[in-house]
Amino acid sequence: IGRKVTSLVVPAIVLSVSLLAFHRKCDVYTSLCEGASDGLKVIARIFPAIVILLSAIAVFRVSGAQDLLIRFIAPALKAVGIPSETAPLMLVRPFSGSAALAVGSEIISRYGADSDIGRTAAVMLGSTETTFYTMAVYLSAAKIRGPRFALPAALIGDLVGFIAASASVRLLY
Repeated sequence: IGRKVTSLVVPAIVLSVSLLAFHRKCDVYTSLCEGASDGLKVIARIFPAIVILLSAIAVFRVSGAQDLLIRFIAPALKAVGIPSETAPLMLVRPFSGSAALAVGSEIISRYGADSDIGRTAAVMLGSTETTFYTMAVYLSAAKIRGPRFALPAALIGDLVGFIAASASVRLLY
């Protein structure tokens, strides 16, 4: 039943909008073209930020800086109960969702899906956000240059998410 309902939702929305536009005598095609044009403008504004962000991530990993940082923060992670094996995931997740999925998949393949480390990595993936990517996209789209307190607050939220993920795995398994 669930699939049947969800397969009808999009056509129902399209039909409803079309009937409403017809009733209001709106030029739907022109409105769609204007919306697509606005969307392309947003893409053009945010594209440089995305390219820079993805390039910086690649340089960070390839240069060895990521490995150095992981060795540096491993004792602090152990102190708060986070498996140090999840450190690569914690470093990548705020920047890139696809890179975090790859790192999480690697962790789960190495340690097993039923291990504390594998479970912690899986919960971390669902408990945190791609902070820098999200901020780059939304702040660029909104033309906001100085995020002020948004970045520190978001990173604190990610840290709390990582700690809560580890704690919940310890408590529930």
